[in-house]
Amino acid sequence: MSIEVKHLSKTFGSFKALEDVSLRVNDGELVALLGPSGSGKTTLLRIIAGLETPDPNPESEILFHEAHVTASPVGKRGVGFVFQHYALFRHMSVYDNIAFGLRVRPRANRPSRESIRDRVNHLLKLIQLEGFGNRYPSQLSGGQRQRVALARAIAVEPQVLLLDEPFGALDAKVRKGLRDWLRRLHDEIHLTSVLVTHDQEEALEVADRVVVMNKAKIEQVGTPEEVFHQPASQFVMEFLGQVNIFRCRVKAGTASLGTLTFEYPNYQESSEKDAIVYMRPHDLEIKRRQRNEPGLMAKVSRLNPAGAFARVFLHADGVDEIQVELPQDQYRELALSPGDVVYVYPKNARVFVPDFVI
Repeated sequence: MSIEVKHLSKTFGSFKALEDVSLRVNDGELVALLGPSGSGKTTLLRIIAGLETPDPNPESEILFHEAHVTASPVGKRGVGFVFQHYALFRHMSVYDNIAFGLRVRPRANRPSRESIRDRVNHLLKLIQLEGFGNRYPSQLSGGQRQRVALARAIAVEPQVLLLDEPFGALDAKVRKGLRDWLRRLHDEIHLTSVLVTHDQEEALEVADRVVVMNKAKIEQVGTPEEVFHQPASQFVMEFLGQVNIFRCRVKAGTASLGTLTFEYPNYQESSEKDAIVYMRPHDLEIKRRQRNEPGLMAKVSRLNPAGAFARVFLHADGVDEIQVELPQDQYRELALSPGDVVYVYPKNARVFVPDFVI
């Protein structure tokens, strides 16, 4: 079941939540809406669900599998919705929570008791909670409750699954385990899904494609690899992962940062213009001795070797703090200490010219 929205806008009083947003989610795809608070991602999800209506516009459309649902109420859209705070019925068992949506169907469409039992037992196995059917939500961990909420949404066989920050209330370790489980579940059931999150790591690990939103608009749509390694804007570059930011000048296709130069063929003007060079911490390398190529001389200010990569913090003339991530073997070989003078060489960089449109 594909989802397509065209030219959606939404205002709440004087606040513009969405501005002329268009997006297509392909059949069986898991798409993450990623952005800071107030970027419009939850509003877009609620409009897809039918919980909000877009501003009147003859060009606005919402289509499920090419069929118009713009005017359809939420109950007619065949949507499964999972919220951040579970919204389970506390007085009902796990079994009854999952079965609820099937039992309240009109009598003509209601499955038999045996069919409901088979469906619930299958879902309990799918969410790895076999044997938990008689328990109550208060007897479950947060991660288990969220899996029950997902099973309840899937039980009614929705056409699409919409998830609004489903793991936001959980601690980091549980969240990591649940998003791995969600990806495996999606690969098994192939249900078209839209996930709202502000967690970059979550979006990049779980989604087939990521929609980066900012200030009511879509900044970029692409695979996790595309949005991370080929950011379309400064916002995407800064929002996804750590970056080092350097002010420089660009002229005739070349950006200059001290003795360093970077190609920027999009700007071929002969007049100089301010530009910004972005380098991710893992795209920098540190050497004890100066090489026969341009680099930055810097002084080690502090070290954090904890984790899979060691982080080295440096200071250089005219530059704010520089952060470099090194594999542990390289870090140990360098044997750095605060106060050491080193040389920094970029392996990759991205140049952006503010207010310059390609």
